[in-house]
Amino acid sequence: MKKDEFIQIEVDLSASMNAAWQAITDPEQMRQWYFPMLPDFRAEIGFKTEFNMECEGRQFLHQWEVYEVDPGHRIVYGWRYGGMPGDSKVLWELAESGAGTRLTFRHTSIEPFDADDPLFSRESCQAGWEFFLKGQLPSFFTRD
Repeated sequence: MKKDEFIQIEVDLSASMNAAWQAITDPEQMRQWYFPMLPDFRAEIGFKTEFNMECEGRQFLHQWEVYEVDPGHRIVYGWRYGGMPGDSKVLWELAESGAGTRLTFRHTSIEPFDADDPLFSRESCQAGWEFFLKGQLPSFFTRD
């Protein structure tokens, strides 16, 4: 993604705001729908974590740092890849919506990622987030 480029996705979840908050901040739940290899996560300003993920035969060291927290409503954390150019932040915001919760998600590039790498294209990032937010997360709430 290029500098200042962003991806925004809104999704209605069949879950209470508390349940949605737990799904996006509790490491045990995050491992079930998001990243199984996530070592730890805490919704606390300054919390840092990192983990490797393989994609198309390459290793990507995910590095996150929590910047903002409004418990139960909003969390923002930095997202970069160790040893690679680029920096970004992700915002997760929850609001009541009908019988459930509306999640507004925004991934914003602060420093550009490698424009020549197709895995960092806007289209690739959009597809990845749609997989998680329109597929994995809603399914997490409707499983048996």
